[in-house]
Amino acid sequence: MTDEQVMEAVKNGDLQRASVLFDRYNKRLFNFLAKMTMDRDLAEDLTQNVFLRLIRYRNSYKDGMRFQSWIYQVARNVFSDHYQANKNMKNKFTDIEKVGDSFSDSSEGFHKEEQEHLLQKSMALLNDEQRELLVLTRFQHMKYEEVAELMDTTVANIKVKVHRAIGKLREHYFQLEKI
Repeated sequence: MTDEQVMEAVKNGDLQRASVLFDRYNKRLFNFLAKMTMDRDLAEDLTQNVFLRLIRYRNSYKDGMRFQSWIYQVARNVFSDHYQANKNMKNKFTDIEKVGDSFSDSSEGFHKEEQEHLLQKSMALLNDEQRELLVLTRFQHMKYEEVAELMDTTVANIKVKVHRAIGKLREHYFQLEKI
């Protein structure tokens, strides 16, 4: 079954089918939210909230709508709602744990780890929109057309914004590299 067919079943009351969508999207949404928040624990909480909202607001899913676009919009809303509710809290940077726990003693391994750390710091320095665009297009591998639909804008606008975000990321990265 396609995501859209599964979601239609969930919308029509077969809530057990939501587990299929959870299995398909849990890791992707967690990765998206982890890169957006730079906090693994918070990303786990927000990912759970996305799936709670999937159940709660299942009737807002429209027939014929792409499920992936809809679920990412829910994730964006969960992220936005969290930061609106907590905007007085100081924004802190937390390293995202590596997927593999293997540690390399070689200078090449150390250099690669340092580059990853600089990239994460550089991502944290971007504004929320720029970070979100790069996470969606580069880490989640969403097509520009999908991102444009998600953000309710044109593909050309997304391309320009992604290009500018990459330029800003590059600028931050090289500034941090000099330190």
